[in-house]
Amino acid sequence: MKSDGLKVQSIMRVNTATWIAVAFVAAVFISIQFFIVQSAKKHIIRELPDVPECDAVMVLGALVYNSGTPHPLLRDRLDNAFDIYANGKAKKILVSGDHGRDDYDEVNAMKTYLINKGVPSRDIFMDHAGFNTYDSMFRARDIFGVESLIISTQEFHISRSVYIARTMGIEAYGYPCEDVYAVKSNKFRESFARVKAFWDTAIKRQPKFLGETIPISGNGDATAG
Repeated sequence: MKSDGLKVQSIMRVNTATWIAVAFVAAVFISIQFFIVQSAKKHIIRELPDVPECDAVMVLGALVYNSGTPHPLLRDRLDNAFDIYANGKAKKILVSGDHGRDDYDEVNAMKTYLINKGVPSRDIFMDHAGFNTYDSMFRARDIFGVESLIISTQEFHISRSVYIARTMGIEAYGYPCEDVYAVKSNKFRESFARVKAFWDTAIKRQPKFLGETIPISGNGDATAG
């Protein structure tokens, strides 16, 4: 009987320790969400006239169909960026996405879409190695020499984007487009992506690729590929 009592006490101690660990992890997880959202909040602009003039407006990549047509979610980001550009808030547009293989190309699809809207090719810079938001911001700073930036993406994604850019020393602002195509799964994944962003910025992770500098003040045709 005494042995049984000791086993129960041991199990209770293990269960208590487990719950403490779970509570700690949950607290850290929630704290990171709050910290990133609050850090970015005052840099997210809701009205176009209030958007400050910056070196460039960045469009973060998303799905492109086999036909080369941007997914509606990406199309909204591009239309939003076009409005920023057309209103003189940025002289250049930086499209950053996945062009890691020959049969999938987000950046040329984005450039083609913007050219069809009337943007001169020379004003569109392509980042072919923007495989994720962190890499896109790192490369915007180190490859393209961007010092100030307006980010065009959906509401669920905007806080993390602004947070990463500002942590890297870029004067970044978010101007979110409509969340028409956002779904609950996007928001769920985003919560984990914020934790990764917090870690990546803390350890100053290097992007997958860097390369020679291509100043954003120059000609975007230099990024053809």
